[in-house]
Amino acid sequence: MKVSVKREMTAETARALAEALVARFEEDVTVVSADDEELGTASYDGGDRGDSAGGAEPEPEPDLGPTEREERLWEEIGEIESGGKQKYKDQLPEQGKKFVRDRLELWFGEEGFLFEDGKFAEFDAEDVLPADGLITGGAAFEGRDLHFMANDYTVKRGSMAAKGVEKFLRMQQRALKTGRPVLYLMDSSGGRIDQQTGFFANREGIGKYYYNHSMLSGRVPQICVLYGPCIAGAAYTPVFADFTVMVRGMSSMAIASPRMVEMVTGEEISLKELGGPDVHAKHSGSADLVAEDEEHARELVAQLIGYLPDNSDEKPPRTGGKPPASPPEEIDGVIPEAPNRGYDMVDLIDRVVDTGSWFELRPEYGKEILTGFARIDGRPIGIVANQPAHRAGAIFPDAAEKAGEFIWTCDAYNVPLLYLTDTPGFMAGSGVEKEGILEQGKKMIYATSSATVPKQCVVVRKAYGAGIYAMSGPAYDPESTLALPSGEIAIMGPEAAINAVYARKLAEIDNEAERKQTEKELREQFREDIDARRMASEVVIDEVVPPSTLREELSNRFAFYEGIEKELPDKKHGTVL
Repeated sequence: MKVSVKREMTAETARALAEALVARFEEDVTVVSADDEELGTASYDGGDRGDSAGGAEPEPEPDLGPTEREERLWEEIGEIESGGKQKYKDQLPEQGKKFVRDRLELWFGEEGFLFEDGKFAEFDAEDVLPADGLITGGAAFEGRDLHFMANDYTVKRGSMAAKGVEKFLRMQQRALKTGRPVLYLMDSSGGRIDQQTGFFANREGIGKYYYNHSMLSGRVPQICVLYGPCIAGAAYTPVFADFTVMVRGMSSMAIASPRMVEMVTGEEISLKELGGPDVHAKHSGSADLVAEDEEHARELVAQLIGYLPDNSDEKPPRTGGKPPASPPEEIDGVIPEAPNRGYDMVDLIDRVVDTGSWFELRPEYGKEILTGFARIDGRPIGIVANQPAHRAGAIFPDAAEKAGEFIWTCDAYNVPLLYLTDTPGFMAGSGVEKEGILEQGKKMIYATSSATVPKQCVVVRKAYGAGIYAMSGPAYDPESTLALPSGEIAIMGPEAAINAVYARKLAEIDNEAERKQTEKELREQFREDIDARRMASEVVIDEVVPPSTLREELSNRFAFYEGIEKELPDKKHGTVL
């Protein structure tokens, strides 16, 4: 390139101009005067510039890569992420457990682990307390963003102290802001007793956990997985969570350790007997699911979260619909002709819901009622179903408690409810009275009454006594009350009713054959009065449907009522729960 300038320009200025133009246009430049006299030149050589007048070589570009300062930080991060003392690390394989950061790798992988908060907590402590034994942050899990916390067992057995408590509280408070689910991966021995000053009773101390749990409850799903002993204060997080998974062979939870129990009561007991998975899955009802190992725990939570929205403002996620595992045409054959013969209600569920979608919760607790999630044509629903295979499907206190809590949770997260009714009603007797059948029964009825999500009630067979109330019968504002041809609604069953009404009349009949014939006639007459068709004739129920069409009927009705809005009376809250 040749550039013409005025004659009075000096050679030094011309050379500088040439170099500037080379940098701009990346080609050789010659600066000449108006009468074509050469004043200065500069050559382009791909980056190394010089000039015909002998200009100096430019200085090399500085190296802007990481300095020792960043390298030192990486070393410090590596030390923190390596965890606590070796003696605690050596215990993990013996207990079948993963190191906490390996556990997070299992849950989220490298790409799913989005960020960590508070990694440098207690960095300058005299003791070895990396991250103060608690990892918190954000992650992507099964396509969903969520908050998480995870105890590090290698740091004082996952115990909690001031900095870890603050991290835990911040994570909960941020979840309230974001409206995203919270995952608790618990392996904690409780509060760090020798460091309790500054976190135990403070306004922003460990007690605030449970206040925040309460604020989060019903706002975002809280899911807790237990990997070890969670004792005392640590045990409240799993019971406050919406869903709790225990891992067999390694997890437990109790209000006090076996040593403390022995000191207080004199009882000698192992931790497994005190608060192991079987205790809480079968007897207390505090465990919703029991996993066989760490991988299984992740699989269960991956299934579970697929039925739930991120928060109470959203709808549950839909998937593509699938046909049921068994044909709906078999439903009528599943239900015995004999009204008192038992059968497995799961056989009916499998012929109504999408294949593989039935996900039962608390299966070992209150077995007379089934609770769990499923899908019909890809739409998540919650199912409350009597189970005639266990004690004829009568409602016992633990079953009522289980059902009430499940109904309440479904309503909080906008999951429609399907009630499958086949029960002789609430169980009677001195034993269940002592166990609180009235108290637990009222809670189930209250939850059903207060639920604002779409509800469908199906009278499969027996719907006796207050059982039809608890199972969202006609008086409980269901969007539909359907019945199969085997359905019956009554204050009590025929045998009990005849005994109550006609006992004296039957006793006066001396001839046994005549008495039995009279009983039979009275029973048949009573059964006609409570038959589903009679109830449909009186418009007590909306429709008697052929069993083979039940899935289609429910699919259409759930779709039709999907956007329905219900209002409760204007009040602060009820007093039952």
